[in-house]
Amino acid sequence: MQRTAQDWLVFTQLTRHDASAVGVVMALQFGPQLLFMPWSGSAADHLNRRTLLIITQATSGVLALVLGILTVTGIVQLWEVYVLAFLSGCSAAFDAPVRHTFVSDLVGDADLANAVALNSTSFNGARMLGPAVSGVLIAAVGTGWAFIINGISFFAVVLSLCLLRVSELHVTTRSESHQRGFAAGLRYVGSRPDLKAMLIMLFFIGTFGLNFQIFISTMAVTVFHADARGYGLLSSIMAIGTMAGALFNASQDRPRFGSLLVGATVFGVGCTLAAIAPGYVWFACALVIIGIAALLFTNGTNSLMQLSTEPAMRGRVMALRLGIALGGTPIGAPIVGWVADHLGPRWSLGVGAASGYAAALVAAHAMKSRPYKS
Repeated sequence: MQRTAQDWLVFTQLTRHDASAVGVVMALQFGPQLLFMPWSGSAADHLNRRTLLIITQATSGVLALVLGILTVTGIVQLWEVYVLAFLSGCSAAFDAPVRHTFVSDLVGDADLANAVALNSTSFNGARMLGPAVSGVLIAAVGTGWAFIINGISFFAVVLSLCLLRVSELHVTTRSESHQRGFAAGLRYVGSRPDLKAMLIMLFFIGTFGLNFQIFISTMAVTVFHADARGYGLLSSIMAIGTMAGALFNASQDRPRFGSLLVGATVFGVGCTLAAIAPGYVWFACALVIIGIAALLFTNGTNSLMQLSTEPAMRGRVMALRLGIALGGTPIGAPIVGWVADHLGPRWSLGVGAASGYAAALVAAHAMKSRPYKS
């Protein structure tokens, strides 16, 4: 709901359909993933993960409430959205690697692959409902209430973390003193060709492909002339695809490197079909394909990197993963937004398609150079 409302606020209320402004908001929101990468991974490896999650989730809730109040009162300005997006990104930069690695504290390594997939299923179930609800709220009572409801929801998350039975957590071994620091994580990844290949693939798709806010908002408004409900519906339709991909992942015992090649290729095909879609319905169908592929790829890298990494290094490796996957947004989102503004939304989807094909080539080369279990 928050992201749908934020993009709608910037694209239709604070600017005159300026996709570049949406790209700037995305850059500010995801840039901290890269900026704080040296510290966020170490924090996940060395500090109490549950305590960190309580702090980051509470911070995110307060920031959402502030944006909601500014919007409801009618005094919100674009620069304020920029500042709050950046602060929210700072909180998320520390939250994300902790939240990903905390899954292993909840279930242990034996069930980690399924737990990651089920966690994603829950997340994408919310993504399927959230944009549609946000679209209805925007049309009925205004954009600000979507932010306020999101802010209130964080307190339920904080309460659930406080009520966890700490004695039943599967706390993993923390790093020894000689393994501390971000440099140790870089050396570890540098010694692993499979991890390096996955990070390169994540850079391509994360930087130029996972710009759904720009793709959907520009196509919905400037190509298909949809209102807030139509825009929210498109986001929910794509989430149907991600939900299907999450359920498929949850049914697998262990992820395989070959699934990354499939996911990247299908992602490129889905973006291509979306770029040439002749109408709203065809575009919506292409979004389902994109959603399935994006989930198969991102969940696959998440599970593979966690399962194949030493527990003591897991936080820093996941920080690298998230920093590259999301931290590339400050580079890619403004470029994709510029393409949408100057060449048209369909060409911006062409950039996303190219990122999928490039990632697929990296996967094919990695599998040829060093055989992986398919």
